[in-house]
Amino acid sequence: MKLKPLLVSIVALAFTSVAQAQTKWDMPTPYSDGEFHTINVRQFVEEVKKTSGGQLDIAVHSNGSLIKHPDILRAVSTGQVAIGEFLLGQFGNEEPVFNADNLPFLAAGFDNAWKLYLAQKPILEKKLQARGMRLLYSVAWPGQGLYSKDPLKSIDDLKGTKFRTYSPLTARFAELLGASPTVIQVPELPQAFATGSVNAMVTSSATGTQAKAWEFVKNYYPTNGWHPKNVVVVNERAYQRLPAAQQKELATAAAAAEKRGWELAKQREQGANKMLADNGMTLHTPDAALMAALTKIGDQMTAEWLKTAGADGEAIVKAYKGK
Repeated sequence: MKLKPLLVSIVALAFTSVAQAQTKWDMPTPYSDGEFHTINVRQFVEEVKKTSGGQLDIAVHSNGSLIKHPDILRAVSTGQVAIGEFLLGQFGNEEPVFNADNLPFLAAGFDNAWKLYLAQKPILEKKLQARGMRLLYSVAWPGQGLYSKDPLKSIDDLKGTKFRTYSPLTARFAELLGASPTVIQVPELPQAFATGSVNAMVTSSATGTQAKAWEFVKNYYPTNGWHPKNVVVVNERAYQRLPAAQQKELATAAAAAEKRGWELAKQREQGANKMLADNGMTLHTPDAALMAALTKIGDQMTAEWLKTAGADGEAIVKAYKGK
């Protein structure tokens, strides 16, 4: 007679167990929904949700809507959020290893950028672990280039300019150009140029199209001097609380996202270069003298970085150059 109530209890307990097993995470990311990094992130979280049968559900908060870019590393590190994405070089002053991919002309072009990542990755993982985070994957931006209102006859034309930067090393790059560095976030770029706060910048063609650079500058020099990387990281304590199966599903989706993201970056570079040209910007092939002057600055910055990065920096460069 008591069998039916017993079955009801068992079913209720089963549903309760399923509900308790589900994990929901919030994921801040700095970029807009249209940016390829965010597109890649959304595909990553959908794959995690699908393979986990909905038991690991990650809500993406794009465009800095949940947590602003400068605060994302700390938020993941402290467990304020379980997972997040940020630009490594943004935090280069806190950890020199994060700056390896911001060194101008150390690893120019996507193939070299990938080699540098492989050299950097073991040390990068240790540095993130020391801050309570686990690296899930990393994706490069398109190559960095120079934007200017007027054509550049030589590198000296950048002296005295008000130069938009986005990280400590790009600020140092501006200083060595003889320019005045100013940190401006992407959404504020049009206003900054309109008001004269800046009149030149270094960034990718992807960021240039996002900001509609053709509305305030007319010249772009795609030097592809370096490829800064974003990382997607998870709080280690939150990761360890996941069942082993979900940890594996997270890692599998992350590996796929990394491979897909680098291909998206290459496509983004090609498409963005074309979009800049289609909207009236002139894309200049940097001449040998300009490239030599820029590479000389890059060599100086690498030497300076090695002094701050110490043995870790030496190990990265040695592994990258295969020595």
